[in-house]
Amino acid sequence: MSENAEKSRNLPSFQDAARVFVLIPCAGQGARAGLPAVDGVAGLPKQYQPIAGTPMIIHTVQAFRALGPVLAGLWLVISPDDTDFEDVFPGFNAEGEHLLRAGGATRAASVHNGLRALLTTPGAATANDWVLVHDAARCLITPAQIQALIAACRDDAVGGLLAQPLADTLKSEQRDANGVRVRATLDRAGKWLAQTPQMFRIGLLLQALEQAEQSGLIVTDESSAVEALGLSPQLVRGSALNLKITYPEDFALAEAIVLSRQG
Repeated sequence: MSENAEKSRNLPSFQDAARVFVLIPCAGQGARAGLPAVDGVAGLPKQYQPIAGTPMIIHTVQAFRALGPVLAGLWLVISPDDTDFEDVFPGFNAEGEHLLRAGGATRAASVHNGLRALLTTPGAATANDWVLVHDAARCLITPAQIQALIAACRDDAVGGLLAQPLADTLKSEQRDANGVRVRATLDRAGKWLAQTPQMFRIGLLLQALEQAEQSGLIVTDESSAVEALGLSPQLVRGSALNLKITYPEDFALAEAIVLSRQG
């Protein structure tokens, strides 16, 4: 028996009736996107910026909407003081969609708050149900990629994530008075770039995030929190086009991809 299978013996057994929910943390400001201020006032957060004429968050949500009854519900976590969402996305709150003003100081905090709401809202989710956590800024995700992740992970004891094998030469850095320079070239074999969605049982993921917080571990995605429990999530190959809009030049690339998909 593999080490991962041995550790998984203590996890709740999979139930065929387990449902699949979606949780999208949408409370960030996107500082690295370099969005300009207008008259000294910061513009809309990155996830509300238009891509091919449509706000980024709408592109993201529409990919999950396309799955229809495959999903039991979609929860979107925004900042408590967000005054833009309703204007940006007036069509949100269709059947099964829930807006939660419980965004935290970090992405992990927003996800944690969202999971708590899923479990404590009457008639929502149970600890054995699955949750797909997806970055609002990965607006190029496709329904086919989401379905592939669900199909790969539904019978897995741990869960998994979309990821892409590293194709480029990998460098580590060193900083000195002359700037940022190469410290070494690292072996790229067996290395993957983590993407989202990431799919885990709600109870397991909540336990992982709470333990990470208690231990002071900084987690940048759900998988790293689950890994800290000693488990090995499944890597499900995604697509290089499932990029996270992070830097200014990413907007033009995303728009070109959206327009190409529109024909």
